Amino acid sequence: MSDDADVERAAEAVRDGDLVVYPTETVYGLGADALNDEAVERVFEAKRRSRDDPVSLAVPDVEAALQYVRATDREERFMREFLPGPVTVVCEKREPVPDALTGGRDRVGVRIPDHDLALALLRSAAPVTATSANVSGRPSATRVADLDPEIRDAAAVVLDGGETGGTGSTVVNVASGEIHRRGPNADAVAAWLRD
Repeated sequence: MSDDADVERAAEAVRDGDLVVYPTETVYGLGADALNDEAVERVFEAKRRSRDDPVSLAVPDVEAALQYVRATDREERFMREFLPGPVTVVCEKREPVPDALTGGRDRVGVRIPDHDLALALLRSAAPVTATSANVSGRPSATRVADLDPEIRDAAAVVLDGGETGGTGSTVVNVASGEIHRRGPNADAVAAWLRD
């Protein structure tokens, strides 16, 4: 299991433009400096992911999220209700968020994982990319032992948080009231959107 020194090494790697693997309450994530075009490009390369398929960013709290997105009152209320937690909220991005991250779209997914190791990393190095640590099309990793060799090789640091929850986050666009991907808490999210 990883400790504070490992988290600091991971934060340093992110600041240096390298990739790291970190645990969340759902699956292991592949992290890089979300504001650094070259680092974001390395995430897409490692995952063999289409550049048209946007990547979310992770931050330690709602206040940090509001630095990178223009959230409506409703979106902010939603974030304060469900985050930290296994939910990704899609909001209008602010200027610092690069097009490389969003595939040129004007919205970006925001994630605040409910996991101590992830939050420790994010307090030191946010915003970090929030995408599953796997080659696209392959299963997500719930243990360090499950990581694709290509991902392990691409990462400068792998943080081990033990076994994770196993299902990708629920992805929701509060503005349109759409759930793009059902995961944990999806029923509670749907109920909130209806109210």
